[in-house]
Amino acid sequence: MAALLINHIEESTSDDDIRAFLVKYGFPVFDRIQRVSSAGERPAVLVTFDDCSAAALRILLPRIHQVFWKNHTISALVMRDPIP
Repeated sequence: MAALLINHIEESTSDDDIRAFLVKYGFPVFDRIQRVSSAGERPAVLVTFDDCSAAALRILLPRIHQVFWKNHTISALVMRDPIP
């Protein structure tokens, strides 16, 4: 299981739009999505992939990091694997 944090996602962007964006750039379909509140101008989403490793996400990450999408340059970060 691995997770990807994507910043600068417009709050009005639907889960389906996010799914389509990620799939377009070669990511697998995520299993869960969570909106991350922000007091500033950086609304974010945390997407979780049950059948994907953090290493695999790190390979895909450059495809979307710093991409201009929906009037924002998004940034993405693969979340650290939890310590067992």
